[in-house]
Parts: sequence; C-alpha cells; structure tokens
Amino acid sequence: MLEGLFRIIETLFEVSIRPDRAPVWHPSVRFFRIERAGQLIGQFYLDPYARNGKRPGAWMDDVRARWARPEGMLQTPVAHLVCNFAEPVNGKPALLTHDDVTTLFHEFGHGLHHMLTQVDELGVSGIAGVEWDAVELPSQFMENFCWEWDVVKRLTAHVDSGEPLPRALFDRMLAAKNFQSGLQTLRQVEFALFDMRLHAEPGSEARIPSLISEVRSEIAVLTPPAFNRFQHSFSHIFDGGYAAGYYSYKWAEVLSADAWSAFEETAHDGGVLNVTTGRRYREAVLEAGGSRSAMESFKAFRGREPHIDALLRHQGMA
Repeated sequence: MLEGLFRIIETLFEVSIRPDRAPVWHPSVRFFRIERAGQLIGQFYLDPYARNGKRPGAWMDDVRARWARPEGMLQTPVAHLVCNFAEPVNGKPALLTHDDVTTLFHEFGHGLHHMLTQVDELGVSGIAGVEWDAVELPSQFMENFCWEWDVVKRLTAHVDSGEPLPRALFDRMLAAKNFQSGLQTLRQVEFALFDMRLHAEPGSEARIPSLISEVRSEIAVLTPPAFNRFQHSFSHIFDGGYAAGYYSYKWAEVLSADAWSAFEETAHDGGVLNVTTGRRYREAVLEAGGSRSAMESFKAFRGREPHIDALLRHQGMA
C-alpha cells in the first residue's frame, strides 16, 4: 500500500520519497525524506501501528515548518503522520481495511500540504495560516484515489493469493458509500445550521432545544423524537474547535470534489494521474500554504470559484 501511495505522490507531484534516518520513539516508526530534482524539500515520520499507551485515532501534525531562518538557513519542514492500524502478526504483512487505506491517504494529504510548501515565512508556511474551512481540502482530495478503480486495483492484493480486489466487490462498496447520501448531507446541513445560528443569534444559548427544533423543521426529513438530546453532546462545537465552523466539514467536501474533478477532466489512458494537472494543483494549493486566502488558491487552480456539481455527482445524487 505504501509503495502504491508513494508512486501516486511521486508521479503527480514530481517528487521522490526515500527512506531516511533519524531517532524514533518506537521500533515500528519509520522516517522518510521527500526530494525534488535531488533537493531535500521535506521529511516525515510514519507511525502506523496501534500499541499499548498510544492515543487512538489518526492525525498529522508538524514537527517543524519551512522557514527562512534569520541566520540564513532554510529550515526543512518535518511532519509526523500517525495511525492505529493492526500490526503484522505471525509473519504475515499488516492487513488494512478500505477505511484504513482512506485514513492513510487522508493524513498524507495533510502532510503534503505541510511539506511541499514553498513559502518561507513561518506564520503562513505549509498548514500554518490556512483558513479552518479549507484545511481539509488536501486531505479529502487524497481520499478520492481510494474510490478510483484504476488506482484501487493496483493498490490491493489478497494476503494469500495476491489477487487484486474484485471489480464487483469494489462496485458494491461504492454503492454502499453512496447509500442514503442525500440524508447524510441533510444531517450535516442540520448540524451546521444549528451551530451557526447558535453562535450568530444573540440569546440563542437560552433556547437551544427550540433552536434545533426550528432547524429540523426546515431541514430534516426524519425528525428525531422529542426526548432526543443530541445537542447536549455536540462536542465538536463545545469542546472540539468547530464552534461556528462545523459547516467546514461539508464545505471542504465541495472543495475537494471540485478539485478532484479537474483530474477527471484531464484523465487519459493512464487514468487520473495527469502530471500537468498535478503540477497545477501542487503549485496553486499545496505550495502556497497560508500565504494567500484559500479561495485565491482554489481559483488559481480551477480558474473559477468552486461548484457543488462534482460533490453531488461523486455521492450519486446527480
């Protein structure tokens, strides 16, 4: 899987990924370097496996950012990419579910945003300074590879037979992903509107139950029973950093789907791995970091503001 992921990154973004050496905090952690034309541009730690005492989940974070230091040196960006996959057992390789693969691609999208930047100012280099509602664009963009048959058939292999994932099974997985996608979208819109109104309307904190009822009367197809208290445990906006920003989940899907459609439009016999389109995406979005608004970066890539059409199509609603 890593070999396939690295090959995609190397092809699209015109870089090379090589093993590197650095002190690590566990024997299973690996360290890599990213080069372009023989020049070091970034490094990353990969900590893929679950173990006792390790925080659950998956994330990318920066170790240090690209920076033109005052003494004249250019500081190379370094990231760590952490997952909690099942480790190899009894001499067999580690086995990943499709969700695991999607997670791996997602976190690498964040990592590429951080490591491929060409901005030298610390406060807006890489992921720094990127608006909250666009920070998931590069990560969700990478997830699209996991739903592209020409890519998946080359990434997968049965642990015993070596056969790739059958196309019929892939088609069923795709259908399952899009099952009730309309209702799922309405659910996200409901949460986002509740969050936005709660933070935008003075006094709304005193009438939370009636506020969410008003939103549901406008949005919901299936209305929860009166005793439902979802809003009391909406930790994203009360304890997770998404206050007045929960809409960014769906908005980032719009951005990533539209960005992905550029690769669909330029697909050729080799599939979606169009180097010219990859170069435009890298230069307009990944390399720019937070040095300009995310909308400016998106428009530099697509030549226009984002449209919702690609998202509706990818989710089977159009």
